[in-house]
Amino acid sequence: MKKLLFTTFLLAGTFFCNAQETKFGVKAGVDFATAKVKFLGTTATSSETGFFVGGFANIGISEQFSVQPEVLYVAIKDFNFLSVPILAKYSVSKEFGILAGPSLNYFLDAEEDEFKVNIDFGASYDVTEDIEVNAKYSLGMGDVSISGIFIGAGYKF
Repeated sequence: MKKLLFTTFLLAGTFFCNAQETKFGVKAGVDFATAKVKFLGTTATSSETGFFVGGFANIGISEQFSVQPEVLYVAIKDFNFLSVPILAKYSVSKEFGILAGPSLNYFLDAEEDEFKVNIDFGASYDVTEDIEVNAKYSLGMGDVSISGIFIGAGYKF
């Protein structure tokens, strides 16, 4: 896990040094989550609705490609966690972008197994130069996982 974090921050730092344009912003929205627990061959699931709030940076690499690290606080009925998605963003057009990448999650309420890695993918649409709407699916992995659909809006400054 330490090697993964080090590599991620090293790559983010490298991209930041070569960035064409960097924009910062805040985002918030709703999360429709499914928690899945596998134990002794039995799987239990539950669905919950929650919210997320946080910030992001969009670091331009080229005209069509950027890296978008985010720090989000996610609150769901039985789970509260910090999520750090590191998303690659490919701009299909000036307004529409496709997102994909890993999400590092730290569960604040867990007594053990606090760290989880998800795979995120989704899209964003720039309504104006400063306002965007976005949606993504976060696929949880492991015996205890939380997957969900995040739908929100962001403001870039």
